[in-house]
Amino acid sequence: MVKYIFKRIIQMIPTLIVISIISFIIMNLAPGDPSRTFIAPGMNSAQMQKIKESLGLNQPLTVRYMKWIKNILNGNLGYSFITHQPISSEITARLPATLGLMMSSMIISLIFSIPLGIICAIKKNKFIDNFITLISYIGISIPSFWFAMMLMTLFCSIFRLLPCIGMRSFHVHSTWDLIKHSIMPCMVLSFPSTAVMTRYVRSSAISQLKEDYILTAKSKGMSEINMLFKHVLKNSILPLITIIGMSLPDIVTGAFITETIFGWPGMGRFGITSIFNRDYPSVMAITMISSILLILGNLISDILYGIVDPRIRVVES
Repeated sequence: MVKYIFKRIIQMIPTLIVISIISFIIMNLAPGDPSRTFIAPGMNSAQMQKIKESLGLNQPLTVRYMKWIKNILNGNLGYSFITHQPISSEITARLPATLGLMMSSMIISLIFSIPLGIICAIKKNKFIDNFITLISYIGISIPSFWFAMMLMTLFCSIFRLLPCIGMRSFHVHSTWDLIKHSIMPCMVLSFPSTAVMTRYVRSSAISQLKEDYILTAKSKGMSEINMLFKHVLKNSILPLITIIGMSLPDIVTGAFITETIFGWPGMGRFGITSIFNRDYPSVMAITMISSILLILGNLISDILYGIVDPRIRVVES
């Protein structure tokens, strides 16, 4: 297993290099000039050129990329064009908010998807199965921004039960206040993941219920509850580990939209603001950190897969 983890970490390096090259080229070839943010009315061409030189925008693309890579390897993410603050401190301040939102939504998805999927498998083609399946298809299909707006209309405008914007109320630092602010963003992020995971658990559980060992357990007089918890549940959640890794990209990209709509002070909102302001260093830093989080998430799911199913460890070793 250690050999396998080391191999996967080595494989991450070329992947991150390719992501950095593509992202850097796209960002620098996109329409717009970030130096215009610093240009005041009445400036002449010499002054404008001096601003471009100070930002390094007058150099060839390859030279800029190599300088950027060198700074990244030295732990220097650069300075934001907009706030003029070190990007590392900007991200450090916002990363916990994004990770907390992502982890909470993933935990909520697991808590709901596993029992719902098992119930659907036991009650296959009955009303409860058809109803949960319908809700799952809705969760997979609806756009996250539309769902977020509907929740805001319902819980903020009509019933006035939850706060709409931000992570905390002004001058309030209680845990309950944080929970109230996070309910709607977590719902928006977890609903699609719960829908997908429920479908996978249902499909896997139905397959397990048809296996010979289930018939053997029934013939030995094992109760349905024991059979579900000792055999069906364990084997049904195994594919879920892979689905969690596959769902991480959706959660990261969903966080950009969700944090912007709800005013959540995380990396997603910072990323959207940086994109609109042509803040190239900030966008590149957020892109690379998001990519690392996704790759690490997939690596963790592979490791968990190997822990749960020993046969995978034998194959990989």
